[in-house]
Amino acid sequence: MIYSSSYIWAEFKYNNPYKYVLQQGIFFIIGIFLMYVFYKIDYNIYKKHSNKFLLVCFILLILVLIPGIGSVRNGSRSWFGILGFGFQPSELTKIALIIFTAKYLSNNDKLKRYTFKFMLPILGVIIVFFLLIMLEPDFGTDMVIMCSLIGLIFISGSDVSIFVKLGILGIVGIIILILIAPYRLDRITSFINPWSDPLGSGFQMIQSLYAIGPGGFLGFGFLNSRQKHFYLPEPQTDFIFSIITEEFGFIGALVLILLFITLFYNIIKNSLKQTDLFAKYLSFGLSFLLMFQTLLNLSVVVGLVPITGVTLPFISYGGSSLLVSMISIGIILNTFKDI
Repeated sequence: MIYSSSYIWAEFKYNNPYKYVLQQGIFFIIGIFLMYVFYKIDYNIYKKHSNKFLLVCFILLILVLIPGIGSVRNGSRSWFGILGFGFQPSELTKIALIIFTAKYLSNNDKLKRYTFKFMLPILGVIIVFFLLIMLEPDFGTDMVIMCSLIGLIFISGSDVSIFVKLGILGIVGIIILILIAPYRLDRITSFINPWSDPLGSGFQMIQSLYAIGPGGFLGFGFLNSRQKHFYLPEPQTDFIFSIITEEFGFIGALVLILLFITLFYNIIKNSLKQTDLFAKYLSFGLSFLLMFQTLLNLSVVVGLVPITGVTLPFISYGGSSLLVSMISIGIILNTFKDI
């Protein structure tokens, strides 16, 4: 699907229709290797070195903000350019924060989770990394991280009143973020009514819906998408699901969604069997990362939430996203070894 959605643009821009699919193929091979390597590494090592992992991510997030070191793509200074490829430290930060949070929750007595004082240390760490990623800016990644960590803290048995307070704090924070960056308000406006600015902020959403709608039950067939012909911008990335739906219709979309549901169901089912608290929280946390990112991407593509700029795990073009997703699966599989 990366080839199908990208070859028109790749041939126009690079005179090579295989440009994107070959690059993603390299990352896929590396990802398979890394998944196997992390499957073999004892998950307790992550617990032992969680603070070091977080410190490395903190340094990388600082470095990527420095002009000349970090590179700008699509308006965000969130990339390191390495041998013609791009790497996002915010993707690696996802795993580091899950490991740190899983360790914190597993090391503390359950009764203390009913106090806000218990939450302050972990909230402080989360807010620091949230702000660093927002400076890039990368609101979509921040949303995935926040939702995953809140979900992980919630299943640990924390008091519901804490989440009410966090919800109020989050609403205030979102309002502030919109006020300091008006383009976010444009995204919300275009989400409510994309036809209010069809050639501007609403363009991408409209073109996505034009891809999904005509697909019908069976779609137009492989390689037969019309929207990838310079209508839907860079369809191989965040909006690849639109092209899948256009070419394979409702059935194709349903098959893909069922595959994701099967994956997440099996991860959660095995996570519930864990007896080691750290392993349980680690597998749950990593699965939440994949689940929330998938849900957010699909919701954006069909117009349920404003555009956030997150990829569809395992499917979208993007080396950093694919590698982190494969590493996450490797770690999850390692936590299941003793079940």
